Amino acid sequence: MIASRNGRFDFLEHTSDIYVRAYGKDILELFENSGLALFDSMTNIDHLRPAVEKRLEVDGFDMENLLYKWLESLLLLYYSEKLMCGSISVEELSIERINEDLSYKLKARALCEEFNPLRHEARVEVKSPTYNLMRILKQEDKWVAYFVLDI
Repeated sequence: MIASRNGRFDFLEHTSDIYVRAYGKDILELFENSGLALFDSMTNIDHLRPAVEKRLEVDGFDMENLLYKWLESLLLLYYSEKLMCGSISVEELSIERINEDLSYKLKARALCEEFNPLRHEARVEVKSPTYNLMRILKQEDKWVAYFVLDI
């Protein structure tokens, strides 16, 4: 194990990318902590002073696809607006049946700050989330997600 962040997520050993194990007491907290892990891989989120609020809505065809699109939408905040999120609140996760298929939808609020290289520690540049090793599990009293970030 490379690093642990207060029981919210761990950075695991990987040969070339960032391998994350995130935790949550429920599925909402799991998605929150997964998003925080993304930003903590790029900078120390403890030093962020969130000043900008962003509302996000993401949908997917299963839980892993929802996690992928969630991480992708958060990364887009960074690449489009240079925003790093230090606080994330997933307000709703719903599942809807559309004909024969299920649709998963997530609604969240993120508190962010514009990245400033003079004030924030630059760690790695994340290019994209990947489906490599991605899985979401319910284990006794907690949820666990594993995913890889391409750097």
